[in-house]
Amino acid sequence: MLATQELGGITGRGTDIETLAFILFGYLAGSLPFGYWVVRWTKGVDIRTVGSGNIGATNVWRTFGPRYGIPVILLDVAKGFVPALAATLAAGHVAGALAGGAAMLGHWRPLFLGFAKGGKMVATCGGALLGLAPLVGLVGAIVWIAVFALTRYASVASIVAALSLPIGALLLEEPWPVLVFASAAALGVLILHRGNLARLRAGTETRVRLRRRPATTT
Repeated sequence: MLATQELGGITGRGTDIETLAFILFGYLAGSLPFGYWVVRWTKGVDIRTVGSGNIGATNVWRTFGPRYGIPVILLDVAKGFVPALAATLAAGHVAGALAGGAAMLGHWRPLFLGFAKGGKMVATCGGALLGLAPLVGLVGAIVWIAVFALTRYASVASIVAALSLPIGALLLEEPWPVLVFASAAALGVLILHRGNLARLRAGTETRVRLRRRPATTT
């Protein structure tokens, strides 16, 4: 009983039902396939049929340019940020981490696309960390921007930024749920970038151009 009280005092104060509600909210928010919707509604194209076939912001940017890629980035960040922040403020770091993780899972396997393959969770992960532990999320964002500016590889920036998350959480002495979330999120991002790692080794990975003419489609 004492251990449970201490755990709640340090990392959370919500009930089990409240935490479950935030997990459900996180998954539903993460399942909103903004990359698919934005391209479908504005271009009449299924983003899964062009470029890398991914619904994430990188593929949208590469294929149709920053005019479409930037809104998708912001929306994908928001769908991780809002559930994680709301859960953290209302029920503590455990609930925030679980809600953020659920949002990432929703982005990976979105309910609203029939659990088909979604995105690689990077922007949603960043948003979740900004809601759960803003300083760690800021570290990840700075690392991503710096590596991308140097290499123009979104995959390299994502992988290096993911690896920086548990290190940042540890150095900043964040509560254990933040460290666990950061470590699990980093592992998930790395696993979903296996194909990118193979293309990097083969020299066939595509760089992102900041200014690119939108691709023509037929």
